[in-house]
Amino acid sequence: MRSYLTMGIIIILLLVCAGCAGTPGTGTKPAYSVDNNGILSVTCAPVTTSENVLFSNETYTKTRIVLHTQSGDVVTYLAAPKNPKAVIVYVPGAGEKITGHEERMIRYAAAGYAFMFTDIRGNGAETPGIPFSPQMVELDFSRFQNGDWPQYYLTICDLVSAQKIVSDRFSVPVYVMGSSNGGRYAAVAAGVDPQFAGYVGISTSDWGLLDSVKHQGYTGDPVRFATSVEPSTYLTKIAPRPVWIFHTSGDPIIPFASGKQFFESALEPKTFIEFSGDHGINSDVDAQIIMHWAQIYGTRE
Repeated sequence: MRSYLTMGIIIILLLVCAGCAGTPGTGTKPAYSVDNNGILSVTCAPVTTSENVLFSNETYTKTRIVLHTQSGDVVTYLAAPKNPKAVIVYVPGAGEKITGHEERMIRYAAAGYAFMFTDIRGNGAETPGIPFSPQMVELDFSRFQNGDWPQYYLTICDLVSAQKIVSDRFSVPVYVMGSSNGGRYAAVAAGVDPQFAGYVGISTSDWGLLDSVKHQGYTGDPVRFATSVEPSTYLTKIAPRPVWIFHTSGDPIIPFASGKQFFESALEPKTFIEFSGDHGINSDVDAQIIMHWAQIYGTRE
């Protein structure tokens, strides 16, 4: 009788712990968990990389780095000065491609910062995947219910892996920065992975998925999953690391009020900066980031 009872307890414990994850980062056995509050935790599979140097001069070296992950290749581009003071893992908005960031990479490198463009899954460039859309949400929720990896969670692991690669390489602070949709993924990554030194969000906000699900009267797993993908779920997890949010009053895509509400969800230290432009990262944002970080890291000699 006792042996059956013991076996039953062991089985229950195994079922409860199935899919549980340890500290965010890379481990030998990939796993994720979402707690009752909708907080995602991940243990990401180790990745290998293939690298190809595309250009090098006295200002910076530009390298194409392919992350060979547990579920396909993810393409990144790293522009780095010889001894960077910090590194940016950049998450692009929908449809943004590396070709629009050449001058930006040079500008950051000249100021002493490495810039890693991460072509996330489904962004329409070199990394396969489905863009964030009702179709993607439906597929990801189905995977979530089946205990499989949603693409959204895989993307967070890609950013965690990118952080580890550049952190190991340069041994300097690594920030995650994203524009528009990219800012949403970046916020989740910063909250999930405490190794990121801070978060920069540009023209971004929540997805609005959680409000929609609740408005439709759903409870249980749909709410838990929707909570796990909303960026504001993780903003309180970033403190005491810094948060910078950039938004413009004339944003035609994500309203200024939504950006401000998103900012209010964060804890101190946090900074809200209104920039000149319409939507997404631009030269004014770059100038302000470099100016603010010069106060932290000093100007490049």
